[in-house]
Amino acid sequence: MKRIAVLTSGGDAPGMNAAIRAVTRTAISEGLEVFGVIKGYKGLIENKFQKLDLRDVGGIIERGGTILMTAREPRFLEREWREKAYENLRKNEIDGMVVIGGNGSYRGAYDFYNDFGFPVVGVPATIDNDISGSDYAIGFDTAVNNAVNAIDKIRDTASAFERVFIVEVMGRRAGFIALHVGIATGAEIVLIPEVEHPIEKLANDVIEAKKKGKKHVLIVVAEGVASGSSVGDILLKRLEPHGYTDIRVTVLGYIQRGGSPTATDRMMASRMGAEAVYALLRGEAGVMVVLSGKSIKTEPLDIAINKPKKIDKKLYDLAWKLSL
Repeated sequence: MKRIAVLTSGGDAPGMNAAIRAVTRTAISEGLEVFGVIKGYKGLIENKFQKLDLRDVGGIIERGGTILMTAREPRFLEREWREKAYENLRKNEIDGMVVIGGNGSYRGAYDFYNDFGFPVVGVPATIDNDISGSDYAIGFDTAVNNAVNAIDKIRDTASAFERVFIVEVMGRRAGFIALHVGIATGAEIVLIPEVEHPIEKLANDVIEAKKKGKKHVLIVVAEGVASGSSVGDILLKRLEPHGYTDIRVTVLGYIQRGGSPTATDRMMASRMGAEAVYALLRGEAGVMVVLSGKSIKTEPLDIAINKPKKIDKKLYDLAWKLSL
């Protein structure tokens, strides 16, 4: 193996740049040439390759986003376009590829590997932390900290006015962000897609919290449950007969994705990016780098494709116990 490519795909995540840096510098130290693919799978199809040297990845470990940029590329779902991407890799004499991204990116990498047997290694990077097979995905810690910092400020106003506050966080299909944020901020209620929570119970939970003497009620809701505004509207109708006249809603949105990655994300990105290169040098293909306990290792990509990651039920139960 003489040349490898690296790309970032799907939603950006803090720490992607640190992973690009680790891939590039580890590969060069092992005598490989490295080419960045601009705009992910879109760049593969459109033959947008840029050679990366040591200095090209200097000063990026602390930056959010991705210097290689990213895009969602529906064409890559079709084999004819994946074949075009394969031809471009061969044209540029690329021998292996590192894909940094989430579930959609892994699906593309998995299909690409199955089509052509091309050596591909995935590096998990998604703030949702919902990639099965890995305990961690790059960007999660930063997203959680971004949300916690915002909610800590919201809590000051919530207490001052003794209000019910709903804070919507990211998580279309998974509640990992909401659950961790809820525990870290001491939220009274956490709503996640994995656990049904009827509106009648939600209203009763708010009433009971007030009866216990709580000055405010903080509800953290994952966007996959419903929008914060719709939850607020429905909840207020249930609470109006009990004297509630106001529920405030805050949507944190893309603030969770941005900013400088935390030390944890920089460390994990560095370790995972380096391991992706070593995996290619070992001749592995169709695999992903994972964190398992305290160990960084590789597992087959199909684990992420075929087995949805589950919430830790004990952690969910803990959130409720600590909200008493």
